[in-house]
Amino acid sequence: MAEHSTIEWTDATWNPVTGCSVVSPGCTNCYAMGLAGTRLQHHPSRTGLTRPTKAGPVWNGVLRLNEEWLTQPLQWKRPRMIFVCAHGDLFHESVPDAWIDRVCAVMARCGHHTFQVLTKRSARLRAYLSGLPERMRTLDCDSGLDFCTLPLPNVWLGVSAEDQRRADERVPDLLATPAAVRFVSAEPLLGPIDFEAMPFAEGDRRHRWSALTGQAIMHATGVDGHPDCTVRLDKPIFPRLDWIIVGGESGPNARPMHPAWARSIRDQCAAAGVAFHFKQHGAWAPLQADGGEWPTDSETLIRLGCDGSRAPDGWPMQRVGKKAAGRLLDGVTHNAMPLTPGA
Repeated sequence: MAEHSTIEWTDATWNPVTGCSVVSPGCTNCYAMGLAGTRLQHHPSRTGLTRPTKAGPVWNGVLRLNEEWLTQPLQWKRPRMIFVCAHGDLFHESVPDAWIDRVCAVMARCGHHTFQVLTKRSARLRAYLSGLPERMRTLDCDSGLDFCTLPLPNVWLGVSAEDQRRADERVPDLLATPAAVRFVSAEPLLGPIDFEAMPFAEGDRRHRWSALTGQAIMHATGVDGHPDCTVRLDKPIFPRLDWIIVGGESGPNARPMHPAWARSIRDQCAAAGVAFHFKQHGAWAPLQADGGEWPTDSETLIRLGCDGSRAPDGWPMQRVGKKAAGRLLDGVTHNAMPLTPGA
């Protein structure tokens, strides 16, 4: 529980639920998982949440409701941005609906705060929030779900997506979920993501839609010698994303993120008018070019200190550390935040 946070895009963290399990490559070097199995392993909120392995501690799927922290935001009088369950996943399959009910009730009572809820379980997020109005009609008042404004105006909903596959799986669920603000955390970014190419259905890349504009993109097969064509419908027919966060991985086992992937997302957001936040390059940075060209010969790579590591697209990378790699993307700091309802 932290009343203040060093995370660039929030003010505080709130962990009413802790614990998780590994579901995709982005989880491999999870900082929260590492802390839960090392420095915080004897803290009551983390004890028994991980198992030891040769690669380090790994989440074991046990989730814990931390009663002593549940009402903490009610005690914070100064309005702040609060990252919910930074050390767990509120929509994990092992979290009972009753726990989520109680967390939602607290958020509803704290209208002076803004809550940022981030999950990798997009299907559970969609099912719970879509069914919440009906649940409110059937639950008794002990659940705390006695508020009437949905979606909650002070709750931002987001999904993590580290590559195109996970974006294709999770972003459509997010955009089908009622929310005041929707965002994506592409951190750690492990590959390029095209948010302009969300599939209508699994495996369908011919008919797509843009998560940034809400416009459908229809592909028509040519006939009578005419070439194939792609048509973007003028009128948005889907919800759109409000905010995208991008960041490379840090830590001793960090995997490289090539800046080209971040640049692409930055440019997609700029073209669509979507807020873009660049959190960090992470532990790796591309080798500096000689005379504007990327070095490729072995002698130059050795001189520049390359250890042989390369980004998945082949560019030579150098481990310089999070601080040295910094937050500038092409010399610019990107700290954009989404426009809130009524702004």
